[in-house]
Amino acid sequence: MESRGRYVYDGSLKVSYNKLWKLLIDKNMSRSDLGKAAVLATGTLSKMGKNETVSMDTLLKICEVLKCDFSDVVEIVR
Repeated sequence: MESRGRYVYDGSLKVSYNKLWKLLIDKNMSRSDLGKAAVLATGTLSKMGKNETVSMDTLLKICEVLKCDFSDVVEIVR
């Protein structure tokens, strides 16, 4: 656990990219297509497939390519 001031983060918050995968289906786009368009490393797409965190820069690239907001591609789950 990491302490920041009075708050102690217990690791209970996770990310989910399910919204992104659904958006890709709606846009008839594959994960590979997204990776090429946003110039993402395959490792980054792999991390996202496992619902692991990625950089803010990565999310910005994705949102730029898909013309959307963060809330359209990632959500926080407990």
